[in-house]
Formats: sequence, C-alpha cells, structure tokens
Amino acid sequence: MSDIKYHIGFGADDIAGIDIALLSGDPVRAEKIATQYLTLEKPLSVVRGLNSYIGTTPGGRRIVSATSGMGAPSLSIVANELAQVGIRHIIRIGTCGSIQPHVLSGSVVITRAALCRQGAAHDIAPAEYPSAANPFWTLALVNAARAIGADWHVGITASVDTFYEGQERTDTSYNKQLLRERVGAIDEYQHLRVLNFEMEAGTLFKMANVYGLGAACICGVIAARVEAENVSHEAKVKAEDHAIRIAIAAVDGIDPALLGEAYRW
Repeated sequence: MSDIKYHIGFGADDIAGIDIALLSGDPVRAEKIATQYLTLEKPLSVVRGLNSYIGTTPGGRRIVSATSGMGAPSLSIVANELAQVGIRHIIRIGTCGSIQPHVLSGSVVITRAALCRQGAAHDIAPAEYPSAANPFWTLALVNAARAIGADWHVGITASVDTFYEGQERTDTSYNKQLLRERVGAIDEYQHLRVLNFEMEAGTLFKMANVYGLGAACICGVIAARVEAENVSHEAKVKAEDHAIRIAIAAVDGIDPALLGEAYRW
C-alpha cells in the first residue's frame, strides 16, 4: 500500500531522513525558497497547488520547502500530513500586516504566541489552550535576525480566519459594513500589545503543541495598517527576502541538541 498522502502528494519514503519543513502559504514562495535560497535536490509534488520540494541549506541540512495554502483550514491538513510522513519541526514563513506604529513595512515579526481567533483551531484543542511557538526555534529565529541585521520584532500575533473583515479592512474590501464585534479590533489589539495580523500561526502552534512538534513563525511585514490597508509590493520584496534568509539561518544555527527538546513532552 502506498504511503503517499492524499493532499500533499508524497510519503515518508520520499523524505526519508528529513524532519524539518519550511511552510509558506504561497506556492511561488515555496518554489522560490527551494530554487533560490536552498540547493534544490528535487521537487516532491504540485498536487492541488501545494508545491513541495527537497533542498539543502548552506549549512548542509536537507529540509522540505512546502506550501500550506491560504488560511488555517488548509494549513491544518498540510501540517497533519507532514507530521504523518515524518516532519517534526515546522517553521512558517509568511507575510503579515502590522498594527503597531513602530513595526514598519519591510520589517519582520517573529511570533512567540498568537491570539488565536480561528475556527480550525477549535477542532484541535479548546479555545483556552495556549497557542505558543516553540521557545528554542523562536530564539533561533531571533539570533538569526540579529546576525543578518534585519529590522525585526518579536511578540504576539493575531491569527484570524479572514483577510478583509477579520482584519478590519473596509477601504479595500467589497464589504464596507463590519459586524459590531469586528469594529475597533485594531485599536483593541494595539492596547493588548499585539504586533500584527496573519492567518495561520495560531492554528499551527496549537497543532504543534498537541502533536508534540516544534513550530515557529516569521512573517515579513507587507502592510503597515496604521498608515493604510494596501499591501506595499516594494516592502514585500525586502521583507520576504529577510524572512526566508532568517528562517534558513535559524535551521543552520540552532543547536542540534535542542532539536529533541523542541518537541519533548
């Protein structure tokens, strides 16, 4: 019987000996990481647009660059199947919108915990279950960001299910009328010292903690919401490059002795 998983399109035999995955929402980013930042070994699958590849880091570690798709429901499927085929560490490399004035477009946010407002996460654990990143991987990302000289921030992220209503967008949304509980969300979250909005980390962290995996998240800031709702494509190029380079440097820089601790329970 084949061990190829239905959604990701590959099995444990295809990635034998590999236990780390870089996970991007965008299939183009997953391909870019594999072909421009890693030494590409081989493509794994393009099933359902969930592109995945094996590549080698500059430090010689073989890893998977995979696609999660947009949003937590898609990510929950991919993360589950990655765990089934032997992945034990997942670093999400994404993009986000900042909601604090000091977190500028073009910078990166390393998430240490998430305010998880995501329906998919409720199928994994109770709402009050902590949505926290692995501390060893988080520190590895911070150390890598410092070494690279990026404009970096570490803190709490708001993980929500929708790009427009859930992130209090009205100027750029077809829907100009938000539900009452969504009006003022940015102001409320600013006072709670939340740094940014994104759409996957909260569910990823809950899954990782329930499954016994090590997970972390770094996002490039492509919209400064205190200024405008629109995405800055110029900032995206810089922020995405820094986020990718930091994640790969974290993989090469983490103490191998800590990898077992990353999902010890």
